[in-house]
Amino acid sequence: MEEFFTKKLNVFIISIICTLLWGSAFPVVKISYEKLQIAPEDIYSKIYFAGLRFFIASMLVFLVAKLILRMDIRIKKKDIKPIVTLGMLQTSLQYFFFYIGVANTSGIKSAILQGSGTFFTVLAAHFVYSDDRINMRKILSLALGFGGILAINMGKGFDSSFTFMGEGFLLLSALVSTIATIYVKSISQDIDPVILTGSQMFAGSILLLIVGKVGMHGGGLNFNSTTIGLLVYAAFISSCAFLLWYTLLKYNKAGEISIYRLFIPVFGSMLSVAFIEGETFTIKLFIGLLMVVAGMTVLNAGNGHKNM
Repeated sequence: MEEFFTKKLNVFIISIICTLLWGSAFPVVKISYEKLQIAPEDIYSKIYFAGLRFFIASMLVFLVAKLILRMDIRIKKKDIKPIVTLGMLQTSLQYFFFYIGVANTSGIKSAILQGSGTFFTVLAAHFVYSDDRINMRKILSLALGFGGILAINMGKGFDSSFTFMGEGFLLLSALVSTIATIYVKSISQDIDPVILTGSQMFAGSILLLIVGKVGMHGGGLNFNSTTIGLLVYAAFISSCAFLLWYTLLKYNKAGEISIYRLFIPVFGSMLSVAFIEGETFTIKLFIGLLMVVAGMTVLNAGNGHKNM
């Protein structure tokens, strides 16, 4: 397992799969909101939808673990506290801050501030791990990646305004994501990534469901066959991407592989063009993609992973 998940080519492919899955969540969730007729300002319905998404995702992970991998999915008593802690961080708090922040700021700021989580993780890893220091290769890779995100979102209403419930919450979401990433790195050495993925999403989803349900107006969301399908796919995205990502974190440097997350808004923009009416492919999107790819090329030019 360690040999497979530390080879440079494998790390690259798996990271791209993860970011592609997370990027596909942008159009899937947006279409789901439209089909469910969730108003942009209805934050609690979105939080409730996220709770359902992660609850189903956790069930998918447990089903695969039990029926296909034939694993013992019982959680050890000593693992309950770290799993619940991770669930509160990675699922509950991160997405709570994210949904409220996105609802109160512009698209370009959301993309940039979401990407700031990558910078926070690289910086945190520098101080936490002696073998994961910041170097010029990482700095250049980050600069190219952020430049790509800026290029994609250029001209979409960027300004210097700042509100705590908007930009502030997005920064908190990025910071919580960083803390969760570092925490995963420490506990994944003792807890199987499959169990860790399913159980943390289950724990985190419960709080989202409670908060969303309490704050929602009316009886709940009106699902049909289309929206149920979208919800299940969104759950699949979460279960598959987090499972692969946690396994990568177990065997690789957190600050290094986190830079791949800069692909998420790029894939999100590209897939939105493909599936959302009114979205178009532009030269800015093409330039942005090239810059992020260049950043990842610089990252892999060093000796951060084992050879192919």
